[in-house]
Amino acid sequence: MNSKRETSEPGGQPRAEAGMSRSDSALESFLVWPLAAAALVGKANVRFLEDLISSVSGKRSVSSSLSLPWTTSNTVALELPSMRLRNFSTKTGGLATLICAPYALHSATIADFAPGHSVVEALCQGGLSRIFVTDWRSATPETRYFSIDNYLADLNVAVDELGPPVDLIGLCQGGWLALVYAARFPKKVRRLVLVGAPIDIAAAESQLSRFVANVPLRMFDELVQQGKGIVHGDRMLESWGISSSFNDAEAVLQNPPGLDSGRRRELCDRFRQWYAETLNLPGGFYLQVVKWLFKENQIAERRFVALGQQVDLTQLRVPIFLLAASNDEVVSVDQLFATTRLVGTPAELLEKVAEPCGHLSLFLGSKALDGSWRKISHWLVSSELKEPENVPEEKRSYDKRLRHRSALKQHP
Repeated sequence: MNSKRETSEPGGQPRAEAGMSRSDSALESFLVWPLAAAALVGKANVRFLEDLISSVSGKRSVSSSLSLPWTTSNTVALELPSMRLRNFSTKTGGLATLICAPYALHSATIADFAPGHSVVEALCQGGLSRIFVTDWRSATPETRYFSIDNYLADLNVAVDELGPPVDLIGLCQGGWLALVYAARFPKKVRRLVLVGAPIDIAAAESQLSRFVANVPLRMFDELVQQGKGIVHGDRMLESWGISSSFNDAEAVLQNPPGLDSGRRRELCDRFRQWYAETLNLPGGFYLQVVKWLFKENQIAERRFVALGQQVDLTQLRVPIFLLAASNDEVVSVDQLFATTRLVGTPAELLEKVAEPCGHLSLFLGSKALDGSWRKISHWLVSSELKEPENVPEEKRSYDKRLRHRSALKQHP
């Protein structure tokens, strides 16, 4: 595999704060998806979009040059059109755990933000040794027509590179993508973890789903057209003018009261830097997500077509762990927990946990990482889970061959 060492330490230069302090719920809504924060403008949301389209018309936006370093030492295991596959492994043998990061306004470093605030670190401490992350690329004029299928195809290449079956973890927007992938290729996923992911939009209302439902699809089309096929992250950031105040970062990171003031400031500055650096999204992918997921709820209604095949969640029987935020205004608890009635996984192989926090704290909060993510790590390494009885013999044989190969690598 192509491998380039990239070792980094936490840090980052502080960015000047601009604008008034907002509530953590407003910040979380904004960070999840490029149009989520527009829900805060209530009845004026359509006018807001019109103003936004006007603001980007005739302007050329260039994606930020991302400079925030990763916290944990890693290598680039694979270069694909849609992503860099990052390798955080400490060992070469054993099953791989693949984190499907959100592909939204901000970078995949949300999975490895800082010591004590890192999903990667929490999984390593929980006993996992082969960990990989999808580091999605910012859209360019060459990739502006990329569709959901492009990302599923590259995800499939990554899984094949790692050696299926893998344990797949989907974060937020990466969650529905992970679920669709697992349903499309059930033999390639051993266990599935979905965290703060919108799966059944009709199960309950959230700020994000309410906004998308109230805005005509033509407005989203016009936004993409004005961006010449690209949803520009920096233009979105400029147009909204929503800032990340010190208190916002404190709430998301769940810093303990006794934390050293210097370290507290360093973490908040790092959070502001992460917030200020944006990704562009391909217009094709973006419009499909808006229409197929949020407008038509195709995943829950079993009408979603992935790589030429309609996916049937009832055929997905792998063990699944669902982690939601009880105070999440972006993805409601029910939108995620509805997964349990959509899939074919037996009840004894389903786990549901609601963490008492907001959305971003699921991935960045020290309490959530020390609590629910410890449970996830234990669940992934546990040998107590049994495969469903009706798993095809072909898959059982495949798993036996994989374990045999791993044993040979460790004891040649």
